[in-house]
Amino acid sequence: MKLLITNTLPYNAKSTTNILVENGCVKAIAPDLHDNEAIQIDGHGLTLLPGLVDVHVHFREPGFEYKETIATGTLAAAAGGYTAVCTMPNLKPTPDNLEHLNVQREIIRRDAIIKVFPYGCITVGQVGKELADIEALNPYVCAFSDDGHGVQKDEMMQEAMMRVKQCGSRIAAHCEVNSLLHNGYIHQGEYAATHNHRGICSQSEWEQIARDVELVAKTGCQYHVCHISTKESVEIIRKAKQQGLPVTCETAPHYLLLTDKDLKEEGRYKMNPPVRSEADQEALIQGVLDGTIDIIATDHAPHSAEEKSRGLEKSAFGIVGIETAFPLLYTNFVRTGKMTMDKLVALMSHNPRKIFQLENPIDIVVGSKADFTLMDLNACSHIDSSNFKSKGKATPFENVLVYGRCCMTIVDGKIVFQANN
Repeated sequence: MKLLITNTLPYNAKSTTNILVENGCVKAIAPDLHDNEAIQIDGHGLTLLPGLVDVHVHFREPGFEYKETIATGTLAAAAGGYTAVCTMPNLKPTPDNLEHLNVQREIIRRDAIIKVFPYGCITVGQVGKELADIEALNPYVCAFSDDGHGVQKDEMMQEAMMRVKQCGSRIAAHCEVNSLLHNGYIHQGEYAATHNHRGICSQSEWEQIARDVELVAKTGCQYHVCHISTKESVEIIRKAKQQGLPVTCETAPHYLLLTDKDLKEEGRYKMNPPVRSEADQEALIQGVLDGTIDIIATDHAPHSAEEKSRGLEKSAFGIVGIETAFPLLYTNFVRTGKMTMDKLVALMSHNPRKIFQLENPIDIVVGSKADFTLMDLNACSHIDSSNFKSKGKATPFENVLVYGRCCMTIVDGKIVFQANN
């Protein structure tokens, strides 16, 4: 199958060009390309980006299909401009051995319309008592995580790091000290104090990151921190990088765009870790801009409408974000001049591929895989969760005006998503 994308503007170019795709790869790039046998795609007015990559999503299948499935999750991802995702292991069965992982792999093979790279568990059942079958899982997973749970025992995490390092893989850690949570559910800050809510202290996150960095220094394991939210976390990771340790990290759009002052008494503002103070937000933005934070992931975490309708205290943790991440970040950072498009593409495509050693393209060049998204950067609309492809509808950005619309997503040279005109 051949595609010819005409008159499109690559995100890092100054003039439009044509791109010929054949057998899933870029065959030629030139302004005067023609091929009568190819399917013609008019890219006039559209910007061509390498496919976005989200290293932190919850697609819920197997086990919790009422929240999301591989089919609905990958369609939502494609609608957001993503061509690859890494799926977290809080599933049923949890992928803590090869037999359990293969249940998920078969569903991915059958239903995914983009590339899906599953995580394996660090511990059996993600309960922190016994290490998962790391060696057997390793050839088939992108990394190891107990996301949703911090590994509480120091010796358990050290042993996990040693075994993961032997496999040449990495740990992606959800950092949370259980003894410091005190049944909190929003940030321990001004809103919690004035509205009589139980707060989650920042220390519950950064204390475990500090412990893990010490273990990385001992073991040499490649270590990635999930969804950081505090200024202390940024500084710990900055110092670890200065020491030359193999440490990377991610944050999510909601931590860059919201603080606890934005909270409302609705479940769509409840996520873990919670959005925090203005000082934390400022440190995260600086960390993104100076390279301390490597990746912006979404932590796309769909739940049923009922599970998110119980207010801040009783709603399930988690919001959706894979369909809104690019327009939110483009609108608030690139259009405002705070960040270049090159930097945003690095955070959402290049760096995830490099760090997690996923398949190319690193960029749009002859010979690379044809994993693209075509964006109309001038299109503006209000975010409307009723239009989401995801089963989950809980977003704190409902009705926010954004620029940037995904018009088409291409994976391995095949059109997997095309927006309605």
